[in-house]
Amino acid sequence: MAARHILSALGYPEAQLSILIVDDDQIATLNLTYLSHAGPTNVISFPMQEGRYTDITPDLLGDVVISADTAHREAVDAGMAMTTRFNQLLIHGILHLVGYDHVNSKAAAAVMEQKSNELKELIGKEE
Repeated sequence: MAARHILSALGYPEAQLSILIVDDDQIATLNLTYLSHAGPTNVISFPMQEGRYTDITPDLLGDVVISADTAHREAVDAGMAMTTRFNQLLIHGILHLVGYDHVNSKAAAAVMEQKSNELKELIGKEE
């Protein structure tokens, strides 16, 4: 339900995505294979609206992969509920799928953080 609220708030009410919940070993493999980064991470997004053939499935945004192990550790460390941390990571992943970026520019990172905060507030009302 959170994903549907996030997508609607972003202007993609009919969009589709897959959410894969994995452990640290599985996300570490994906992280190394596709991003050339060693070790586990909390969330990875695989956008399907980039590159060639995006017109074949225009409503399919892509995949969000979340490590339950890392999300749990981060929730405990922050003193928050696992659901809250999971939703934060889901928001982050979906924002990447729709084109937000925090890596290549500080200005873009600030825009992404602002949108993330807006969506966290929206989802917080739904919990």
